[in-house]
Amino acid sequence: MPYVLNVVYLAALILASPWLIYKAITTGKYRVGMWRKFWGLAPVRAGDRPCAWFHAVSVGEVLLLKRVIERFRSRWPHWQCVLSTTTNTGYEVAVKNYPDLCVFYWPFDFSWAVRRALRNVRPSLVVLAELELWPNFVRLASDGQVPIAVVNGRMSPRSYRGYTRLRWLMRQVLSRVDLLAMQSQEYAERVISLGAVPRRVQVTGSVKYDGVNADRANPRTRELARMFNLDLQPPSGSAERQLVWIVGSTMAPEEELALGIYRRALEKFPHLQFILVPRHKERFDEAASLLARSGLAFVRRSHLGQGQRMEVANGSRPIILLDTLGELGAAWGLADVAFVGGSLGKRGGQNMIEPAAYGAAVTFGPHTWNFKDTVERLLACRGSIQVADAEELERVTLDLLGDAEQRRRLGEAARGFVLSQQGATERTLDLLAPWVEGLQGERRCA
Repeated sequence: MPYVLNVVYLAALILASPWLIYKAITTGKYRVGMWRKFWGLAPVRAGDRPCAWFHAVSVGEVLLLKRVIERFRSRWPHWQCVLSTTTNTGYEVAVKNYPDLCVFYWPFDFSWAVRRALRNVRPSLVVLAELELWPNFVRLASDGQVPIAVVNGRMSPRSYRGYTRLRWLMRQVLSRVDLLAMQSQEYAERVISLGAVPRRVQVTGSVKYDGVNADRANPRTRELARMFNLDLQPPSGSAERQLVWIVGSTMAPEEELALGIYRRALEKFPHLQFILVPRHKERFDEAASLLARSGLAFVRRSHLGQGQRMEVANGSRPIILLDTLGELGAAWGLADVAFVGGSLGKRGGQNMIEPAAYGAAVTFGPHTWNFKDTVERLLACRGSIQVADAEELERVTLDLLGDAEQRRRLGEAARGFVLSQQGATERTLDLLAPWVEGLQGERRCA
């Protein structure tokens, strides 16, 4: 099986190489880390302390694991933790957020790369965020008696349909995983139907609710407010108070649609501050070009130096393009109204938990299967509004900007819901405890 997979992976890599080369030349993607991934050149870990190898695919998972790793290290300080990631942007954010951890690239799933990485890291436990399972890695770690745990596991309807076509392979992979801590009962049932051992599947809720900031006066949000000349606590009833509309985690064509709505919103709300945050780093320049063509004033966050403040002339506020990594979480704390992107196109939506925790009036489009359970619960408690299309988004956004009481009701319901859902991190660590504390008991079925 490993040799068959190696051939399949090599064939796929050869077929994709023209596209990879094109992207490397035109966008800079895939230039960094490819060699290390191909050969499994993970750092050689020194010392004999037990080691937990955490893996996060990209930026979202890197930030998701922050609370889990912090609590893991606090609870078991004698353990060493290392972190791998797949994408270049994930690596950048990981290095920034975990300055005292060994951060490296996850190996491609070639048997030689996986063997070298496992040999260099020598993990005592592997913890994978969400459901990042690769057959060769799982098989070789399992053969080496290294427990494998999935935390905050999820499986969207689209992923599930794809995996059912490979049910024979998924059964082999899932049967070797020691713990699948899933976000919901629905996700748990899906992995069991694909071959996971039922007693190893547990429902913990979503770790994404834990560690989210619900305090708008936190230091990072306050610094952004200072930089953008925004007042977090304006005088009550001020007619000149600026409203903040954040459109975050966007994918094409959401930036263009939001820009059109903003143009029309300015007629009613001339002091509106519009903050645009594309989902991927590779699209920052594309969004900047769109704003430049619009003729509207804008400023790129990356061009504001340390201690610098954005200029506001005669009450006219330029659009802010937040083109930095890892700051959207704090920026949501500035929002009166928040639109969460990836939901008008067919990408399954992005994380709406962070703006909800701050008590923003949260909106999103119809395609949100990546956060199905969260969306259903937010809608049930009347803590968000789901729109069908760009036309409805415009109507709802203008209504919210003009109705402070409606914004307050939505925000309070959303914030209360998020706070009520917390606790998944501790439940997850309790499930990891038998391996961490050496009380494994029976690990596998016969």
